[in-house]
Amino acid sequence: MIETLQKRPFSLVLSGGGALGIAHLGVLHDMEAHALTPSEIIGTSMGGIISALIAIGLKEREIYQHIQRFVKVSNWIKFSFSGNAIVENDKIAQIFEQLFGNRTMNETKIPLKIIATHLKSGDKRVFSAKDSHILIKDAVLATMAIPGVFEEHTIDEEVYADGFLCENLGLLEAEHHTVLAVDVLGRGSFEAELPNNFFKTQNVLEMFERSMRLLIYNQSRTALSLSKKNIMLIEPDTSEFSTYQFHKYERIRQQGLGLL
Repeated sequence: MIETLQKRPFSLVLSGGGALGIAHLGVLHDMEAHALTPSEIIGTSMGGIISALIAIGLKEREIYQHIQRFVKVSNWIKFSFSGNAIVENDKIAQIFEQLFGNRTMNETKIPLKIIATHLKSGDKRVFSAKDSHILIKDAVLATMAIPGVFEEHTIDEEVYADGFLCENLGLLEAEHHTVLAVDVLGRGSFEAELPNNFFKTQNVLEMFERSMRLLIYNQSRTALSLSKKNIMLIEPDTSEFSTYQFHKYERIRQQGLGLL
């Protein structure tokens, strides 16, 4: 795998997955160790955030430091008592302002594509260098806007939500024949056994998350079956973690190490 990636231009595709997306950093660490630089980066949701940071030139160590800084929920969550979502975007928008400033989608060191979903039509929206007037921070706010959880984001009077609704693993957007895809909601994200907790509420929550993972996994599996590209797929073992467990960032990152 490494030899192929060293010899050919390749697309790096990073999936969504909430806190599970921190496992992307383990893979990125190993890529840097082997001096592997993608020719383009495609990301959805959490994968979109990390993709954008890589694209503007940040190294894995720097991205990890930012995650350590903002890992406390109080640093980025502001609860909303109106509108369509539980969380307002004010604090998150301030963080992205610090990270990306006023850079636009065509102002990256590596070509970047970020996937979001048009909330009214359900159509996929891919933000790229062609959108030279769109700020990276806006595209990132759009790709991570889980309906009902984070506020939907408006760009050019159009309303967008999380890209996982249409393409959690952006294989269809890859330009190059060789693709390195990291799917934190792939086969490695499922526990072997069904929930069996004492409290029914916990079982219900775990079953709901399992159902969402299955839905997204099957979506990505269909895309894999349709692709004619040379896809090198990495599926970190994220089965013991939940998508909201950002406080377990150290252990989640480790799940991406040593998989290249």
